[in-house]
Formats: sequence, structure tokens, C-alpha cells
Amino acid sequence: MKKIYDLLRRELGPRHWWPADTAFEVVIGAVLTQQTRWENVEQAIKNLKDHSLLEADFLSKVKTEELEGLIRCTGFYRQKAMRLKNISIFFHENPDILEKPAGELRNILLSLDGIGNETADSIVLYAADKPKFVIDAYTKRICKCIGIEGDYGKLQSVFESSLPVDVSLYKEFHALIVEYGKQFCGKKRCCDCILVENGKT
Repeated sequence: MKKIYDLLRRELGPRHWWPADTAFEVVIGAVLTQQTRWENVEQAIKNLKDHSLLEADFLSKVKTEELEGLIRCTGFYRQKAMRLKNISIFFHENPDILEKPAGELRNILLSLDGIGNETADSIVLYAADKPKFVIDAYTKRICKCIGIEGDYGKLQSVFESSLPVDVSLYKEFHALIVEYGKQFCGKKRCCDCILVENGKT
């Protein structure tokens, strides 16, 4: 995995992901990015900022109809609006939640409505700055192409057991995978892939 990381870093350069001003903004972004492109999330985040709603207290109290309108661009906006309100209430009532140990935090997040493995791990890694490798659709696709298959937990274990426990490394590696996936996998540039042969050696 370190070899793949080095290849991606040379190909794409540093990514410095996740773009956010606060940890709570990361939480909101992690929910909004479900089943949509990041460009749509950026627009929704801007809408929320323009209305001073990127704080748990304010977001938890906004009218659902208003929130739906602000995040409509991300798709599934009714479902996401309810999830955002519930998560905002939870974070407002538990302001120190991100200080919990990674495993405990992850389990708590998974107990919340609408939070699955990828969203929970994104929050643990990018909002709480704790080591948990995020497995997304691009990661699964790339792993399959280099001969590594398995469910979310197995793939996560492969990455975490192959790399130093390093929050910055996890962040950068995941960001590189996402960018590479967008540029190559998403555009079906399989013939140009620099990972397949290298990943299998």
C-alpha cells in the first residue's frame, strides 16, 4: 500500500484534503456528500455559510423546509435535511463528542440515523483527527483492479495493517485515491492506469 501511495503522490501531488473551516463543517460535508459529487456539496456548504447555519446550535433549530432548500443541490435533500438536523442536535448536546477515542467515537456515530461506515470514518479521520482509514467506492474499485477484494472491514484492515498509524498519511492517501479515481476510474481511463501492474507486484 505504501508503494501505491508513493505512486499516487508522484502522479497527483499533495491534496491537503478535507477543505473545511471547522470540524463541524467536516461532519456536515460528510453527510451531504453521500450519493453526490463534491461540487454539489461545496454549493450546499456555501448556502449554509451564507445563512450562518454551520454551527450545531443554529442548524439544529432551522426550519426543515428552509434547510431542504439550501441543500437541494446535493440530491436526496429531504432525507439529508432530517439527518443533518438530528446530527446537529446530537452534536449540540454532546459538544465534546469528537474528543472520544476513535473506536468509541466510531461506534457512537454508527448508532446515529444515516451514518454508515464511510461517513463515520470520514468524521473520525477528518473532523476528529483520529486514525481510521476511509474506504469509499473508488478505493473498492482500485483494490479490485489490483486483486484485493473484500467487504468494507476487510479492505480497511488491509490498509491499516499495511501503513503506519498516521492521521496525516491516512488523510492524504484517501484524498489521493479519490482524486485518482475521479481522473482515471471515473473517466474509464483503464489503459492509462499506473496502479494495476504496480499494485500486483
